[in-house]
This record gives sequence, structure tokens and C-alpha cells, in this order.
Amino acid sequence: MAAAIKKVGVIGAGQMGNGIAHVVALGGFDVILNDVSADRLKSAMATINGNLSRQIAKKLITEDARKAALARITATEKLDGLADCDLVIETAVEKEETKRKIFHELCAALKPEAIVASNTSSISITRLAASTDRPERFIGIHFMNPVPVMELVELIRGIATDDATFETSKAFVSKLGKQIAVSEDFPAFIVNRILLPMINEAIYTLYEGVGNVEAIDMAMKLGAHHPMGPLELADFIGLDTCLSIMQVLHEGLADSKYRPCPLLVKYVEAGWLGRKTSRGFYDYRGDKPVPTR
Repeated sequence: MAAAIKKVGVIGAGQMGNGIAHVVALGGFDVILNDVSADRLKSAMATINGNLSRQIAKKLITEDARKAALARITATEKLDGLADCDLVIETAVEKEETKRKIFHELCAALKPEAIVASNTSSISITRLAASTDRPERFIGIHFMNPVPVMELVELIRGIATDDATFETSKAFVSKLGKQIAVSEDFPAFIVNRILLPMINEAIYTLYEGVGNVEAIDMAMKLGAHHPMGPLELADFIGLDTCLSIMQVLHEGLADSKYRPCPLLVKYVEAGWLGRKTSRGFYDYRGDKPVPTR
């Protein structure tokens, strides 16, 4: 059954989308990368090329592998361009309405036996699957950011996902050289259910004046051996994404311990979303990041 996947579609050419396209192409699959913006597709191809070159410099891959991977990726601005894919992975913004709209259009163009996957970091796979014409061939394949570097992929079955879809997806992820953690379909799955409340708690620690940005990040880096402090990590993930995951946890589990910190809400309202907007808990506009509080 696993041999059935030869061509993989990736919807969304942002950070996650280009990382997934990169890893899938290196894994020997043909990739069709889709985005509504031609500029985003162009910059995604440049990013993929740059990241592949970085892997050559680290002696992780050869120049031949880079060329072969790039040759396997085709870009398209239309969802119809994904019509003959065996598997399509959606990496659009973490908003359920947007994802549903994409699946609605995608399923109309896709062959009936194709598998549809979402890279959602928190939204119910069962609910997303129910908005498609193939809930039994729908699954959560959640890659970690940055995709070429992180070894883990979470696989999430919806209530209707059949065994063949699960086994095919498992074989596909293994072929990419990634490790699999199987998660039940509960809000935020495993990694973000543990990681995001920690980040949210770090923001509360800042909000309540227990420590400043630098003290909090240094405490977790040196005191708990985390490679990156929680506030620095929040900026890397994107504060809007952190907030949407906390909202999904809060609404989905109805427990006050998941209440998003008001300071996180304020930063998002200000449009200070972290690295991607040059300001979050740190200001990235100078030579080195400076804490904003």
C-alpha cells in the first residue's frame, strides 16, 4: 500500500510548507508546492535551495542530492495543479475556516483514492476530516519547525481514519527519515499540549513581574538546559500561532489553566508577532535582539 505514494502535494509555501517540500523531495518523492502567491512560491524555492546548500556545507547531503531534490519540486498557484497527487499535505494558517475552504476546493480536484493530510498543530483532525469527502482517507501529519532539522513527526488519526491510510502515512514518514509519535486526536496533540502552556506560563511570569525577558530566558536555558528560552521560542514560533494554540486548548478542554496570558493577547493586538514582524518579546531590528520589556 505504501508504494502507492509517488507524488506529494504541499499547500502553502510558508516556513512549514517549504520545509516539508524540502524534506519530501530529498526523500525521493515528486513534490508539487502550491500557494496563491507567486512571490511566496519564488521565495520558497530560494529558501529550499539555501537550506539544501546549508546541508551540503554540513556534509549531510551531496551536491547531486541537492540537484535531484530541486528537480523534483514543481510550483503551482492553482489547487487543480495537485489533481494527480497521491497525498496532499495542507500547511495553511492555523485557522479552521481557512483550512476547511481549502479542503473543499482541493477535494473537488483530487482523485478519490488520494490521501489528504493536515499539518495543523492543534485543530481537531476529526472535525477537519468531516469537512472533506474522504474522512477515512484523512490524517494529521504534524511536522515540527524547522522541518529539515527536527526529527519528529506527530501522526494523528481522526475517528474515521482507516488503517490503510494510517499505515501508508506511517511508511511515508519513515521514508523521510523522521521518527513518529502517534497522538490521539485531542487539542494540540502531544508536543504543543506540553510546550505551549509552558510558553504561556513564561509570559505570565513576565506579566506578573516575576522576572524580565532576559532573566526568564536565561533561567530556562541554564536552569533547565533548554536550547532556547521560552520567550525567544515564542518569537520564533510566532506569537499569533502561540495565541491560536492556547485558544484551541482553552476552548477545547475548558480548563482555566489554558487561559492565554493577557500580555500575549496584547502583543498580538499590537502586531508584534515575533521574528516575522521584527518585534515580539525581543526587537530584531538592530544588530542583535533586544528585549522589549
